[in-house]
Amino acid sequence: MPKRYLVNFDLGDLERVETGFLVIGSGIAGLYTAHAASSYWEDIVVLTKRGIDDTATEHAQGGIAAAVGPNDSPLYHYEDTLAAGAGLCDPTAVEILVTEGPARVEELIRLGARFDRADGRLDLTREGAHTRRRILHAMGDATGAEIQRVLSETVRANPKIKVLENHFLVDLLVTKGICWGALALDHQEGKLKAYLAPVVVLATGGAGQIYQHTTNPEVVTGDGIAAAYRAGAEVMDLEFVQFHPTVLLLEGAPRFLISEAVRGEGGILLNAQGERFMPRYHPMAELAPRDVVVRAILKELERTGSRVVYLSLEHLNPEQVHARFPTISQRLKAYGLDLARDRIPVAPAAHYFMGGVKTGFHGETSLQGLYACGEVACPGVHGANRLASNSLLDGLVFGGRIVEHAKRVRPEKVFSKAEAKGEGLIPGPPIDYARLKLELKELMQTHVGPVRCRKGLEEALKALAQWETLNNYEATSLEEMEFKNMLEVAYLVAEAALMRTESRGGHYRSDYPEPRPRWQRHLIFRRQV
Repeated sequence: MPKRYLVNFDLGDLERVETGFLVIGSGIAGLYTAHAASSYWEDIVVLTKRGIDDTATEHAQGGIAAAVGPNDSPLYHYEDTLAAGAGLCDPTAVEILVTEGPARVEELIRLGARFDRADGRLDLTREGAHTRRRILHAMGDATGAEIQRVLSETVRANPKIKVLENHFLVDLLVTKGICWGALALDHQEGKLKAYLAPVVVLATGGAGQIYQHTTNPEVVTGDGIAAAYRAGAEVMDLEFVQFHPTVLLLEGAPRFLISEAVRGEGGILLNAQGERFMPRYHPMAELAPRDVVVRAILKELERTGSRVVYLSLEHLNPEQVHARFPTISQRLKAYGLDLARDRIPVAPAAHYFMGGVKTGFHGETSLQGLYACGEVACPGVHGANRLASNSLLDGLVFGGRIVEHAKRVRPEKVFSKAEAKGEGLIPGPPIDYARLKLELKELMQTHVGPVRCRKGLEEALKALAQWETLNNYEATSLEEMEFKNMLEVAYLVAEAALMRTESRGGHYRSDYPEPRPRWQRHLIFRRQV
């Protein structure tokens, strides 16, 4: 059982910073929310773990999905999202996403986002499980970097918004179900500070770093999910982890995402024997939903005894391939591979959390004053399996809706006389938390990865429980805090995966390989505080 806080503290001893609107995280969800809030609030603070651009958004390749094409409509986007979500999408949340999404994308363009165009029109591509070409992209395969650039520049230029880099979320401050601020470690000064606000927005991303193989940057360690859970907020759908089918697996090279757009433009998958296999598994072949492609790859790996399958674009025009995917081409070239002519060795890796802090349709959580958006949040829009390129849109749409809700509610400041203490944690012995991180990641990859079973999940939970005594120690370093957050989220994922005795979307149980109607429901966890 985790302690309420990661550190001992007395609010009266800490430096306090009061603001009207506090955002934690600087990816697309956090920065867009801060930008939207500046129309109504004069004093907005954004805390970010490292630099403003050290985010999962910056790494996004493929694009952002929106029904903006001449042969598309929000209805088609709605149907595709529901189909990919394997029966667990909230239809209202999806309707909000697809109907409000085009306007949010247009706003990005007005802010200066340079999406690729052909003959003066947006150059739309197609990705897995989409029935229409509706993916906007920038610089070929650097969409996230372009969106991050635009929002970072917009926020930095706004005098109403103050961005504080190198500020790590330690814990949320909550009294009687009302969130009124956050503890943060300024790890440049090495000081714990209290940031107090009537509106607190979590936009801290997912938790891909709990896995050995992931496309996520190092900062994505589940901090927001863990902090919200410790504070008593509801979390939902944490068993649903999306593994991206095509991640470079090459000796001596780091894991590197090969965008789904590569398959959208005609790339095919071959097994170790050089056979194209996806048509045997799904009518949409390489453009099937991600969970389907991942399981097909895993079956082929088992059948052929190989560690990888191969992504091939050999049948396409080489010049067009390199022009369309310049970032991927350059990264592969550094490892002696030609995207257009070579077969690229790939395997699945952890990519996205469908689950997170449970929210309503305006990002509101079960704690008054606390909101969440982006990958840290779970409004039910992605169900059991996220439709490709819906994640960036999710951050825009629900980030904007948080501002709409908060400006109506206009919660009053409740912290003028607030007190808070964290106590009872004891000094810990010297522990190599870097090593423990690696052990946790390997454990999760082995037993709570793309294929799960009761025995493996029970082994994982038993191993994770052995580390729970570490929660009695006061965290004294950023690495220790990250490990404890990773441990908390890993435990929740494994526990939910053991409870769900079926296979659905991103959750696959080899001992329960089929979906079961009685499990067309959500698992919601809440810690008693």
